[in-house]
Order: sequence, then structure tokens, then C-alpha cells
Amino acid sequence: MERLQLKDSPIVYYISGREQKEWVLFLHAAFVSHEMFEEQTECFKNRYNVLAVDIIGHGQSVNTKKGDSIDRMSAWIHDIIKAENIETIHIVGISLGAVLAQDFANHYPENVKSLACFGGYDINNFDKAMQKENGAAQMLMMLKAICSVKWFAKANKKISAYTPKAQDLFYEMNVRFPKKSFRYLASLNSLVNAHQTGQRAYPLLIGCGSHDMPMELEAVRQWKNREPDCVVKIFEHAGHCVNLDVPQEFHKVMEEFWSA
Repeated sequence: MERLQLKDSPIVYYISGREQKEWVLFLHAAFVSHEMFEEQTECFKNRYNVLAVDIIGHGQSVNTKKGDSIDRMSAWIHDIIKAENIETIHIVGISLGAVLAQDFANHYPENVKSLACFGGYDINNFDKAMQKENGAAQMLMMLKAICSVKWFAKANKKISAYTPKAQDLFYEMNVRFPKKSFRYLASLNSLVNAHQTGQRAYPLLIGCGSHDMPMELEAVRQWKNREPDCVVKIFEHAGHCVNLDVPQEFHKVMEEFWSA
């Protein structure tokens, strides 16, 4: 993939090509990088132009200025889309990427061709009790990271993936996450319950793995109740990062969703 970066932006992004008619944007989970979508890029590059970014503080997006934080990701992504002359784009987010995908859709719905969120929750209607539970779990993981990034990565891979192969892939990316990048995540809560969900002019797909945390399965159920027109997919034999656990099934589901 071609590596690119706009002037005055800390975000490094990658493009597979510009020859296809439609575009797909992949947004990765926390503590890894755009590399978690290598199989998806290889699968779809001959049918879609693939755009992937390294979220601030992750991968190569670490050359920042004072005041740069994750709550600016949507604006930076929008700048990339404008620079690449992309009018509308299919957006796929995993975990943290699902949060950022929704935030982008909140701010720039006219640029969204479809939205797919896996291992995430409805950021416009996040239950306070569930939000508290999620925050406590994140704090525990951060404490592990402060003690040892390797310890953190070993614990995190079991939460983030189900199959041994996927866990190893996640670990190899996670162990490269710099401790100092935690500070960029501090403003993440400012994206939650900040907007009301209007009538979507694009299709929505939500889901997770059957072996994901019970809280995640409940979040998907609640989201479906609020938006009954959305498509739901629970992947068997998969955990949090479904694209790593069951890539072939993930590709099939995405192709069917985009084609429909």
C-alpha cells in the first residue's frame, strides 16, 4: 500500500490503489495499527480502493503537536477524503475504530456510503452503567500497560481475539504500542453521548464475535433495539476482533453488505 501523510496532520494513511469505482475505509482497534487489515486489503484491493489509517498514537501516526488528540480524528479523516477526491466511502470500524467510524458519520454523514461497526457500541446512546463498567475495564488494562507493555499485550490478546493465530497477530502489533500514546485517548469520552442519532441515509451493519465479552453482546442487542433497520451479524468462533479471528467469513459478510 502507498504510505501518505497530509501537511499539518499527524495521521499517516495508506491506499491500495485508485483504479476501482468504490472506496472502503478501515479503522483499526486500539493498541494496534492499520496492519490488522492486511488480509482485508489483499482480499478487496481488486474490487475496491482500500484506505486505511493509523489512528493517532498508533502505528506511524506518532509525530504530533501540542493539543493533538483522538477527538480530532474525524476532521483529519475528512481532510484525507477531500485530498483524495472521495465523495462517499464505505466505513468499517473495529472496537475503537467503530467509535471513530460513528463519530465521523455524526459529523460528515454526506460522505458515508455505508457504516459497519464490530466490537463497538452505539456512541450516541451508551448506557451509563455499561459505560462505567467499560471504563473500569480500560483502567485495569492501562495499569497493566504501565507496569509492562508485554504483560499488557499478553492479557489484551486474550480479550481482543479468540483463535490462537489471531491472538498472536494481535500481540505482535500490541507490543509495539508506545506507553506515551495513552494520553491521546484521554478525550475519547467526549465523543460519547454527544450527538443524537438522526435518520440514517446509509445502511448500518453492527456485530461482534460470539466469544466477545458479554457486555459487548448486550451492547449490540441494545443497539439493534434502538435501530431495528440495521443488519446484525454475530460471528461464530470469533472474539472481539472478528476480522482477525474469521477473516474469510468476515470478507463474505462485508461483500454481501456492500453489494446489497
